[in-house]
Amino acid sequence: MEQTYHVYILASGRNGTLYTGVTANLSQRIWQHRNGEGSKFASKYGVHRLVHAEAFADVNEAIAREKAIKKWRRAWKLELIERANPQWLDLYDRVNG
Repeated sequence: MEQTYHVYILASGRNGTLYTGVTANLSQRIWQHRNGEGSKFASKYGVHRLVHAEAFADVNEAIAREKAIKKWRRAWKLELIERANPQWLDLYDRVNG
């Protein structure tokens, strides 16, 4: 079975604080964020709603995408989220389903 890597964006709420990360196990990583075991930043600002995720077969591509998104202007990140998830729904259950 081939490994899949995910670049993800968490939000505290619609148009709220954003956090971008990369992981090999999206479901587990989001669970960690929700239970205070993710990043200190996400825990401090209540950033635990999964609003965007992209899958990659190559870990280097995933890491490069994460770094690129982190350098983006906030408006670009909001546009990326709203293109695929205009309601800012929490996608965690879809990932786990």
